[in-house]
Amino acid sequence: MKIVAAIPARGGSVGLPGKNIRPLNGVPLVGRTVRAARGSRFVSDVFVSSDSQDILSIASKYGAIPVKRPDELSGPKASSESALLHLLTSQLSLVTEPPDILVFLQCTAPFTQAHHVDQVIEALLTKDANSAISVVDDHGFYWEIGENGEGLGINHDPKKPRIRRQDISARYRENGAVYAMRVPEFLTEENRYCGKTILVPVDSTWIEIDTSQDWDMAEAFIRTEPFTGEISRPFSGSVKGLVTGFAGVHTNNSVFLNQDGTESIICNRYDEIGLDRLIGHGVSLLMVDREEDKLASQRARKLAMEYKYHAFDKMQIVSTWLQKRQLNWSEIAYIGADVADIKCMEACAFSAAPRNASSQVKAVADVVLDASGGDGVLNELSELLISHSIVPA
Repeated sequence: MKIVAAIPARGGSVGLPGKNIRPLNGVPLVGRTVRAARGSRFVSDVFVSSDSQDILSIASKYGAIPVKRPDELSGPKASSESALLHLLTSQLSLVTEPPDILVFLQCTAPFTQAHHVDQVIEALLTKDANSAISVVDDHGFYWEIGENGEGLGINHDPKKPRIRRQDISARYRENGAVYAMRVPEFLTEENRYCGKTILVPVDSTWIEIDTSQDWDMAEAFIRTEPFTGEISRPFSGSVKGLVTGFAGVHTNNSVFLNQDGTESIICNRYDEIGLDRLIGHGVSLLMVDREEDKLASQRARKLAMEYKYHAFDKMQIVSTWLQKRQLNWSEIAYIGADVADIKCMEACAFSAAPRNASSQVKAVADVVLDASGGDGVLNELSELLISHSIVPA
């Protein structure tokens, strides 16, 4: 059974221009969708169809196969089905064996996770259906306007005593996230709802991003989103060195001013445990900073890390350290929280960001961790590097 995922993503957007590459909590919408599809245990390949080279480039970074969409299928009136049919008839047969099932995901549903994709596919496979769609429970009271202008209850009778919300018959709302179709039936019907269609309730939200107001709601909701520590792209190789920023990584960026004028910070002892484990795996450690900081220097010494600083160029001090250690950029991991860390994160083999890092930093990180700076994020990173065999055994 061959199962592939397709993500149509036009460059133009009337309601919210550039939305598909706009970072939400540091990750572009198309990147979030590709990440969900690639995390599915059923999906073998993920394709992104777009008329925008910017979208295709970002999709490639997150592990998707880019497909350039013809101009005639790229206007505001072009349907998603037309992009899917183009993919099936002119592209997929050239790069892989024809799929049995096509999973269609939309960037406008930014809270889609891999297990949602799996739920829809499993339902399609086990319930003798031709298509399946993700939905969310909706227990609202619905009305319509009658011919005389009077409000009429659709799923309740307003003339009777008010019923409890939980007693309303179950209704479901599409959340625009995941659609799965058997390919032969889809090619015949040219419709995502092809033949027998089943509903698959998922533990997600109804939010779809089409306007700036939708975006505001998504940004508010994302503060509650659980992070999974999911790596955004395949990684092969072995990391022999770890470079970390200081403020925002070892600390939460807070500084306490004592009565005698001295400063103090709070660090997390779990980070000591994690870094000790990395040292046990033969990983060299370096802490870099923008300016000389006695507190940072003392913390580095306690953690058996080398400590270096440079006011403008962290790349320079890391490069010098690599030469001294006879390492290459392709052999180090880097975790940072500051925009000054971005160039190093882009140059290294594997990059990470704490949950509370700036959005620009999270956008380039290979993984955004669940912990915030100063809250054991280095221990979490060490667990990830070891469990994924990214460091020497």
